[in-house]
Amino acid sequence: MWRLAAHVLQGTKVHTVLQGRRVLAAATPLPCHRRGTARGAHTSNMSTAIHKVEAPDAEHLVRVHWEDGSESRYPCVWLRDNCQCPDCFLSSAKARRLLFEDLDVDIVAKEVTLTDRKKVSITWPDEHTSEYEAEWLKKRCFSEAARAEMREDLFLPERQYWGSDLQLPEIPFEEIMYNDQSAYQWLCTLKKVGIVLLTGAAARQGELVKLGHRIGFLRLTFYGPTWQVQDKADANNVAYTTGKLCFHTDYPVLQHPPGVQFLHCIKQTAAGGESEVVDGFHVSNKLKQQNPQAFQILSSTAVDYTDVGVDYCDFAVQCKQRIIDVDYRGQVVRINYNNATRDTVFDIPAEKVRPFYAALKEFDDLLNSREHKFTYKLKPGDVVTFDNWRVLHGRQSFQVGSEMTRHLEGAYADWDVVMSRLRLLRKRVLNWD
Repeated sequence: MWRLAAHVLQGTKVHTVLQGRRVLAAATPLPCHRRGTARGAHTSNMSTAIHKVEAPDAEHLVRVHWEDGSESRYPCVWLRDNCQCPDCFLSSAKARRLLFEDLDVDIVAKEVTLTDRKKVSITWPDEHTSEYEAEWLKKRCFSEAARAEMREDLFLPERQYWGSDLQLPEIPFEEIMYNDQSAYQWLCTLKKVGIVLLTGAAARQGELVKLGHRIGFLRLTFYGPTWQVQDKADANNVAYTTGKLCFHTDYPVLQHPPGVQFLHCIKQTAAGGESEVVDGFHVSNKLKQQNPQAFQILSSTAVDYTDVGVDYCDFAVQCKQRIIDVDYRGQVVRINYNNATRDTVFDIPAEKVRPFYAALKEFDDLLNSREHKFTYKLKPGDVVTFDNWRVLHGRQSFQVGSEMTRHLEGAYADWDVVMSRLRLLRKRVLNWD
């Protein structure tokens, strides 16, 4: 998967250090490249020369026969919809100009021609002409393998699951701020592993604002663009106390919870206050294996969440979420679990309440099992960055003295912002078109 990156980043070492932390050198091979050709990558290792094209009217398709012996089928309606001419496509915005109301879903090609084995030209019944480069077509092949390859390139779905054996990846804060290769490595690792520790930031407020600018911008919530995790009188959040925090994801009370969380250690207590994390996707898969019925309950039951108070502004938020969110394939895509903000209102029939609690208890027991959770302690200047949809986090209790002994600054970002920056960095680092 990293073969392409290895040509760019050679002679690199990954160092394993004490306390389950893995230091990633600036030129560590990047964990987000697949073999083969990515969208925008050069295609010298695969044949994009076309042997012949044909358009059987009865199939409403254009068949492309490639020099390597493979064949691709392109529906005529899709080809017409994606005409790249200036009348149909605004290149400056990379956006379609063709109105859907003007599209004939039953369209067939009137004439198809091949030029220099590299370009397909189609004349449509209204005499409009469309041209398609061979490389453009090859990347958008409708075969199952080609579509899987494109999904991997666009969304980087590969995951590296972990438990108590996690080797926490580390990258210096200054490197990701000023080195594109290190920043790209950080975001790739964050997407794949779900957690990365940035080290050596200044032990003062404001560093997360800089980090937000590095990726684009931070997510504003009712607690502000950033927020201070410290013991507070009349705390409006359980995090602002000295007590133990059980494993949770942040903000499931929002319809679209923040995708990524940053916690910057400014001051740390001498005793207690250790951080704990667990891979929620890994644990969910374990639950599905050992108790499919419990998994089904947690992935189908809408749980009420509430958050009421005053901070950045006054707020009264309500939401329904499933503890385990799955996609159309049944794959876990988000955990929505925060025991502190789970509402007393529970909008399900009475007979389903106890089975739900039993399922949640089994899930919670797995989260807290020694084989799944990883414990570490932040030092002043550390910034832990993690996938808030996947990684549940907690904190051990600590004692407070006459003055503040522990202070973290927190912030959020959306995955849309993070993935946008990752794709732009990939293009820059690997010189992809």
